[in-house]
Amino acid sequence: MKNQKLIDALNNCITHCNYCADACLDTENIKMMVDCIRTDRACAEICAATVKLLAMNSPFAKEMVEKCHKICTQCADECEKHDHQHCKNCAEACRTCAEACKAYLA
Repeated sequence: MKNQKLIDALNNCITHCNYCADACLDTENIKMMVDCIRTDRACAEICAATVKLLAMNSPFAKEMVEKCHKICTQCADECEKHDHQHCKNCAEACRTCAEACKAYLA
């Protein structure tokens, strides 16, 4: 499939963001994790929409990849603020996805 490397990175990011958001709900100080949860959820949604547009070769895919790059970077920044392993893993997946978006746009 065309753009398979980016699609794989997006799907990996979706998985990590959804897992991170859920794991954050189980933390003791959940109020401290609200921004992380919200950012994870938004990132997973934008990545999912981007996968769909790429798969259908949409003329809007490039614009979505640009937005996805921005949100993945912001999600990585947010997750890196926390010491939880799930946040660290999510940040890594988001950085990898942001790099894949950047490569697609180059």
